[in-house]
Amino acid sequence: MKFGVLGAGAWGTALAIRLARTRPVTLWTRSPRHADDLRTRRENRRYLPGHPFPASLQTTAQLDRAIADADCLICAVPSNALRELAQTLRQRAPTQPLIWLCKGFESNSRLLPHQVLDTAWPEHPAAAVLSGPSFAQEVARDLPAALTVACPDLAFARTMARAMHDPGFRLYASTDVVGVELGGALKNVIAIAAGISDGLGFGLNARAALLTRGLAELSRLGRCLGGRAETFMGLSGMGDLILTCTGDLSRNRQLGLRLAAGEHLEAALQSLGHVAEGVPTAMEADQLAKELDVDTPITQAVAQILRQETPPHEAVGGLLSRNLKDEGL
Repeated sequence: MKFGVLGAGAWGTALAIRLARTRPVTLWTRSPRHADDLRTRRENRRYLPGHPFPASLQTTAQLDRAIADADCLICAVPSNALRELAQTLRQRAPTQPLIWLCKGFESNSRLLPHQVLDTAWPEHPAAAVLSGPSFAQEVARDLPAALTVACPDLAFARTMARAMHDPGFRLYASTDVVGVELGGALKNVIAIAAGISDGLGFGLNARAALLTRGLAELSRLGRCLGGRAETFMGLSGMGDLILTCTGDLSRNRQLGLRLAAGEHLEAALQSLGHVAEGVPTAMEADQLAKELDVDTPITQAVAQILRQETPPHEAVGGLLSRNLKDEGL
């Protein structure tokens, strides 16, 4: 199967490299200058330096070429760019199946990626979300990883899992699109909190508490929004949460560390050089939780820090000194 990866950020590039080890892949970027650099250097110096492209990975800034060469399209743009890409694809009416990688809510509308696709491109072909614990650098290096492919049509999810599988890249099929999307989105908020806690020197015990209660919080809000409890205990929930909160390759964890060091949000984001999806997700999830009357103290604290309403040390300290309660989801 030939793949067209639409979006040449770190994760899209990493997946393109991984797939191209054994299959033809075309990687599309909207910038002709970026496409020229990718083609000349045979690596993505801007978003994933140090990972050379396999011979079967081609690059282009021509969307029509990326579509024409593919049996399956992979949308690898940020959440807030998905609508524009979906509308552009709709004009071209491709018939290939579609997979999306983006994590988070669309700003203002608060729609999840599958909802954005349904509104921007109602007649789109069969589609699935791919998510789970996976750092781009490790995927590009062919290190082992396991992710989830979710689609209401389980047979299609299984087909896509088989199509992308390699001996070190294990994919599990699911029908819980909402749960997989929410797990991938909400864990980024908890990762910011974990980075802040570590940056303030609160220790490993505090981090473990944040992860555990963060998983309970993620599951509580996720179930209210339509996800299944077992999904949040799986790869795209707990698995992704553990990786993102503890791994130093996590952009959201790194953002938390910078905020704990006293950097302003704008400067911290600029120094990262990549999108930190946890920032808009925290704002949207905090508002959703209030509207649904769901208790999400970690998300609320992160949103307050990002809005500069509460200093990081006060917000995290307040979480750890809340009134006693019984444990449970």
